[in-house]
Amino acid sequence: MGKLTDVALRCVIVALLAGALFLQVLMLVLLFRDPGSTGDGELPRVPVALIVVLGIGCAETVLVCVWRLAAMARRGTVFSSPAFRYVDVVTGAFAGAALLLWTLGAVLAPGEAVAPGVVLLIGVVGLAVFGVALVVLVLRTLLAQAVARDVQATRMQAELDEVI
Repeated sequence: MGKLTDVALRCVIVALLAGALFLQVLMLVLLFRDPGSTGDGELPRVPVALIVVLGIGCAETVLVCVWRLAAMARRGTVFSSPAFRYVDVVTGAFAGAALLLWTLGAVLAPGEAVAPGVVLLIGVVGLAVFGVALVVLVLRTLLAQAVARDVQATRMQAELDEVI
């Protein structure tokens, strides 16, 4: 990874983390300042706000893991066993975000506050996010194969060095 790419990635991650943290705090402040009543035709504020805050937490988790993986790539240690931990957390965060989206759809489905098409759209977006989790799982498998090949190449190099 080039130096410019690394700096750009770090700047984007920092900006996204700052924005996500700001949104989380803002959501919680607005929720506790004016919890309001959920009359007929209104959104259930507390469950929706909680789901949104947890969803932003999933995004923050992914950003931190990408930061750590980029640091490992910069040091040349990304093809090692410790990288699996971060990839597994990213997979879990995407799967959790998909579950949160489906929960949001279930919370919004009853009543007249949200059109059925919006609930369907939330379900489809949840399916897409779950698809991303599956793609990351496939990439984890590729990482495992690369680590195994690296270990095998190191072992073969050691045997060749003994012969020579």
